[in-house]
Amino acid sequence: MKELTKAEEILLLTIWRLKKDAYGVPIKQRIKDLTGKDYAYGTLYGLLEQLDKKGYVTKKAGEPTPERGGRSKTYYRLSITGIEALKYSMELHRVIWDGVSDITFDEEANR
Repeated sequence: MKELTKAEEILLLTIWRLKKDAYGVPIKQRIKDLTGKDYAYGTLYGLLEQLDKKGYVTKKAGEPTPERGGRSKTYYRLSITGIEALKYSMELHRVIWDGVSDITFDEEANR
């Protein structure tokens, strides 16, 4: 399986966390809250489009809302491929970080 970029991993995990509320504004806000990264909407939607093209997410238009001038929100969900990619990424992190802890870094700094 192809390795996810850090941005893809962050977006996929954010969509997974938001569940049925995964659309542009909450995705952007959750990423900012968790990572401090404040993606411009153009960047965010460009990344979401890439995830859709790669088959990691599916998107669905919601009902039009008056507060959005009759436009509908686009909701995102993880596909099976997206879930598999996250599982692979999580396992890869476990393997490469195995045996490393904060103490390990503290010991290295004192040498």
